[in-house]
Amino acid sequence: MENILVDVLLAAGVAAELVCCLGVAVMRDVYDRLHYASAGTSVGPFLVLAALLVREGLASQGLEAIAVVALLFLANPLVVHAIARAARRIDAGETASSGPQGGEV
Repeated sequence: MENILVDVLLAAGVAAELVCCLGVAVMRDVYDRLHYASAGTSVGPFLVLAALLVREGLASQGLEAIAVVALLFLANPLVVHAIARAARRIDAGETASSGPQGGEV
């Protein structure tokens, strides 16, 4: 029964990653691509982590995997926000020298 659960979790993780990759390839807008890219760093790794924890438990490999997925969960919003902000500035025609005046960001 354990092997079936691990296989289902891994299959769901791989399917989620494939959908996210397809979404990044198909979408025309940078913001839509960011949506799929951010899902690719949260949904798939979580399912793979769940499969690993079912198989290995909280052994050293399980704890390392938890740390890696936690780092992805923490870094993903920061990176996506920075990219979206840069894309918005490019769309608005702002550059470093012609940005907002008076120290506004």
